[in-house]
Amino acid sequence: MHVATPPAPRPPSTAHLALPFFEDAHRALAEGLVPWAAAQEVDETDDRAACRDWVQRLGAGGWLRYCVPAAHGGALPALDSRALVLLRETLAYHSPLADFAFAMQGLGSGAITLAGSPAQQAHYLQGVARGELIAAFALSEPEAGSDVGAMQTIAASTDSTSATGTFCLNGTKTWISNGGIADFYCVFAKTNPSGGTRGISAFIVDANTPGLDASRHIHVMAPHPLATLQFTNCNVPATALLGDENGGFKLAMRTLDIFRASVAAAALGMARRALAEAVHHARQRRMFGQTLADFQLTQAKIGEMAALVDSAALLTYRAAWLRDTGQARVTAEAAMAKMTATENAQRVIDMALQLHGGRGVEVGSKVESLYRDIRSLRIYEGATEVQQLIIGKSLLQE
Repeated sequence: MHVATPPAPRPPSTAHLALPFFEDAHRALAEGLVPWAAAQEVDETDDRAACRDWVQRLGAGGWLRYCVPAAHGGALPALDSRALVLLRETLAYHSPLADFAFAMQGLGSGAITLAGSPAQQAHYLQGVARGELIAAFALSEPEAGSDVGAMQTIAASTDSTSATGTFCLNGTKTWISNGGIADFYCVFAKTNPSGGTRGISAFIVDANTPGLDASRHIHVMAPHPLATLQFTNCNVPATALLGDENGGFKLAMRTLDIFRASVAAAALGMARRALAEAVHHARQRRMFGQTLADFQLTQAKIGEMAALVDSAALLTYRAAWLRDTGQARVTAEAAMAKMTATENAQRVIDMALQLHGGRGVEVGSKVESLYRDIRSLRIYEGATEVQQLIIGKSLLQE
């Protein structure tokens, strides 16, 4: 069950914008975004209808322009991790579904921004930025999640060197965000079945392409649009190839690297909201002749929550800053941010729910929905265990 998001007890703090990670353009973004996000009222009972609504609102508000570069209607010259971080943190504070809608526009079109032909970029990116086209990123399969090289979807070429050539896609993708509501999918499939990760290519597949079935919806504990995609003799023109043939794995990893720090930011926004809810409740709830906030145990717990939030924030902002400033090391730091922010957020939300007592598990309370919303962030775009491996391998290779 998913209900309308309760209003926040207070606006999110913007004190972190004074940190040296951010520039004036980021501060100006936040200045407009914070009141806009607080003013939105979306009925989220139907997650698919709500997601479409959020995409339209985000497009009309100009926020989706941060998902594409300026050359194609974007707000900034290039994709900016710090802008993505601020947007996702603020949106997730108010509505994790709004954050989802924003993030999928960026992730679903990111490969086109990075490697699309001028014709592909012109056709898709402006629609994404205006909220007129809904994007999706189709990488995972039933037997190929973290192990991308195990994917079994095949794209067989009939004559990819010819302008009239085609690729025929057969296989299954699953856990695809925006599945069933997207207008197009960035799909990864093997053009060289024996090549492992070096045999993967990327394609843009429009939702109305014959042979693509996105009708199998997946229902999860925190409802948002997910589906299994079935490709059955799904023919796409050679012009749908995205980037170099057999270069799809590197393209997928580059795309995920841009957005990994923003996943941390979404978790951070949820953690900040849980902390705000806990502080508000502790001040209001009376027991044994005093407020819950008067108990030292409550003060200690809130202090621990605040420290967990701030430590996650610093790692998140560092990762985004490193990526934007072109530092040599980014992947391990982004993994640290993603792992720490999602794990810390889970702890903070659990502690907030505990402070609420029985009210914390009541359907419709904010901490109850946050408890469900946060869980998937520890899994998607690289589970915590995968992030640990990335970090450890990076250190051992120094």
